[in-house]
Amino acid sequence: MTSADQASAGAGERRYAPPGRTSPQLDFPPIRNGIDYLVSVVERLDENTSVVDDRDLKYAVLHLQAAAEVLLKARLQLEHWSLVFKDPGTATRKAFDSADFESCGTVAAVDRLRDIAGLAFDKKETDALKELAKDRNALQHYGLTHSARAVEARAGRVLDFLMRFLEDDLLPLLSSREQGRAARDMVTVSEGVRNISSYVKRRLDRLRGELRGHESLTVQCPDCEQMTLVLVPGGGTCHFCGASWSSDASLASDFLDVLNAEGLVQCPQCDEYDVVEGLVFADDPIASDTVFCLSCTARYTSAELTSCAGCLRWWPIEADDGGPIAPLCPGCRAQAEPEDGV
Repeated sequence: MTSADQASAGAGERRYAPPGRTSPQLDFPPIRNGIDYLVSVVERLDENTSVVDDRDLKYAVLHLQAAAEVLLKARLQLEHWSLVFKDPGTATRKAFDSADFESCGTVAAVDRLRDIAGLAFDKKETDALKELAKDRNALQHYGLTHSARAVEARAGRVLDFLMRFLEDDLLPLLSSREQGRAARDMVTVSEGVRNISSYVKRRLDRLRGELRGHESLTVQCPDCEQMTLVLVPGGGTCHFCGASWSSDASLASDFLDVLNAEGLVQCPQCDEYDVVEGLVFADDPIASDTVFCLSCTARYTSAELTSCAGCLRWWPIEADDGGPIAPLCPGCRAQAEPEDGV
C-alpha cells in the first residue's frame, strides 16, 4: 500500500473522538525524532530478544539512515537554520518555519558540518554513511540483494558513529532540560546496543586506540561486561557504555556484587579499606589473583603479599623476608621496637 493509499484508507476509517476530546498531537522535534529512530534500530537488531531476520535488518537500515539524516541536520541547524536547505542561498525563515523546503542530503550535511562547524569526521565514518545511504535507496526503491552480514556490519559502523556524534557533538550543545530529556530517551538505545554484535565489534575496534597504554588499569565493566573500564584513583569510566563512577565506594559495591566477594580490605600502600581481590586486567587477562586498591590504584598479585605477623593485614613481601618469621607492617614494627633509652 502506498502512502497515498494509506491516507485514503485512513480517511475512510475515521476514529471516533469523544466530545471534548482532541486528537493526539505528534510531538517529535528533530533530536527526539532521531533518537526514536535509534530506539527502533536497536530493537530490530537486538539479538537477545529474537533472531534478527531479513525484515528486521531491512527496517533497521531504513530507520538508521533516517536517524543519521535527522541528527546530522539537527546539529547543522544549531549552527544556522539556513544550512539545512539544499540551497542555503534560497532559504527563507517562512519556508523553514513551515517545513516547506527541500533539505540537503546526508553527504552535504557532513560536508557543511566539517567545513562550516569545524567538526572532524573519520573517513571510515563518512564512507559508512555513504554505503548505508546506498543500501537504504536500494531497499526503498529497487530491492536489495546483498550479504546480510555485510549490511549489518555497515549498520553497526553507522550506529557506532551516531552514538559518538550524539555524545561529543550534539547533546553537549543542548540546554540542561533538553539534555535531560535526551538522556532519558537514550536509555533504551544505550542498553540495546550492548546486544548488537556488529555494533559491539565495531566499537571495540575503535576503542583500541583509546585504551592503548591503559591496559594495566583496564578491567571488565560491571554494567556492560566489556573490558573497557579504565580505573583512576577513586573511580573510573567505561569507554564502551559510558558508565562512570566518581567514588571508590560505589565502584567497590558494584565490583563486590560481580565478584561475589565478602568485603574490602586495607591497602598496604595508602591504608584505605578499598582493596578488591580477583579483578582481571586487560594486560594480563589470565591472572585472577590480582589485588587492587580502588583508592590509590596500587596493584599486586597474591604472591607479592603476605600477612603481617602482628595485625594480619596484607603487606608486600620484601627481599629480606625469606625467613620463617612473617614480616611486620610499619605500625606493628614501631610497636615492637623498644623506645630510645629503654
